[in-house]
Amino acid sequence: MTYEELVKKHPGSLVEKIVTEVLSKDTVDVYFEDEGDEQWAVIKVHIYEEDKEMALRLLSDNKWILQFGYYDDEDEFIELLQPLTQPEIDLIPKGLQKVMLKVVTSEEGLRLPGNFLSR
Repeated sequence: MTYEELVKKHPGSLVEKIVTEVLSKDTVDVYFEDEGDEQWAVIKVHIYEEDKEMALRLLSDNKWILQFGYYDDEDEFIELLQPLTQPEIDLIPKGLQKVMLKVVTSEEGLRLPGNFLSR
């Protein structure tokens, strides 16, 4: 299965992996990022051995996006974005959703204990 197929056909399993990884950390950074007219809160998980990055974004218009990035054979970074449906969004703990909403509205990142976000 290609990364493109994984992101398009199984976004829920990737959301679960991201959430599990984030909640198991002692501290979690929720970043505020912007590009052009878009702004979002984001949590990222890096898989260094495989040169991959997975992330959840909450855009300012309340859209959730799964981000999956990897390096191809020419060492070029490829970023795949997949909008999340409500069942996939429901996999994200309410505590994490609230924190990400706070970050995107305040335009300031936060660092919190991982166990705080599972509430």
